[in-house]
Amino acid sequence: MNVNLSDDQRAVEELFSEFFAKTSEPLVVRRAEPLGFDPELWSKLCALEAPAMGVATEHGGGGAGMADLVVLAECAGRFAAPVPIIEHVVALRTMPQPPADLIAGRQIATIALQPATGDLDWGLIPAGAVAHTVVGTSDNATVAVSAEPPGAAPANHACMPVAFRTFDRATAAKVGDGSVWSRALSEWRVLTAASLVGIAAKSLDIGVSYVKSREQFGQPIGTFQAVQHGLADLPGIIDGARLLAFKAAWAMDTSDPAAPRTDDVDDAEVNDPETLALMAYLFATEVAAKATDRVLHYHGGYGFADEYDIGLYYRRARGWPLVLGDPTVQYQLLADRLFGTVSSDITTSQR
Repeated sequence: MNVNLSDDQRAVEELFSEFFAKTSEPLVVRRAEPLGFDPELWSKLCALEAPAMGVATEHGGGGAGMADLVVLAECAGRFAAPVPIIEHVVALRTMPQPPADLIAGRQIATIALQPATGDLDWGLIPAGAVAHTVVGTSDNATVAVSAEPPGAAPANHACMPVAFRTFDRATAAKVGDGSVWSRALSEWRVLTAASLVGIAAKSLDIGVSYVKSREQFGQPIGTFQAVQHGLADLPGIIDGARLLAFKAAWAMDTSDPAAPRTDDVDDAEVNDPETLALMAYLFATEVAAKATDRVLHYHGGYGFADEYDIGLYYRRARGWPLVLGDPTVQYQLLADRLFGTVSSDITTSQR
């Protein structure tokens, strides 16, 4: 099995790693708080045509598949980039013909992660504070609604530009049936998983660098076996989360939506895109939380100081996944898909 990046993916990684290293330094991330959005960084990202990467070439986009977008998402996560690139890319992929302003990034689009209630109330919407267009599901259809964004977000742990927004049903435009939103939700899970892998990988780098320089008892704390063992636990699970995100992306790029599911838990053969998306999302959530917790722990009291970068990653490792709701609900969904449904009503607990 070849798990190396393709030449195209390697080019994407080099481009965006270099870009975010120069434009999304910790100072920029801190400056974007508490809203969690940097318009200048977004404009620079638009100049690279990143917002349209996932749009079909015949509609003015880059035609990138999910595997390419996973590379982009991990780069964004590695630098905690304060731009809603994941939500924008996913939302545009639902539209048969995205508007020119969205393709160019002059306006931002996002996806509502919960089914609508009442008058198109989608609950807490990621990037809802800065998005002009929201794609969501209502009455077994996928719809898009446009309105001026509020530009403000409720206080939240990860300083995300989230918002509670309600729309008039009369303004909604149908973009597809309910399956379009279901796929978009899975794409969001996969790309969010990739961004969490980026957070975990960067946190490990921060930890290794810190234990080499921090001295105690006359020597770097990285020479202590207990510290070494704690950090040595992390590369394996980070690589595992990365591989799982890529497998989910591969399944989404290559699977036939009309084909029957062929998951076999007993033989560890899981190839269903939606199931793999859930697995990738949940495992990356655990890995990012564990990596940031361990590295912050090795910083001691300094880990809680604002001037140390690990705090930026620690908060985002927990806040980014929570925008989808209670993680235990997602575990229940995964268990239902793998072993059969045991509960039918999850909407209330999701909210």
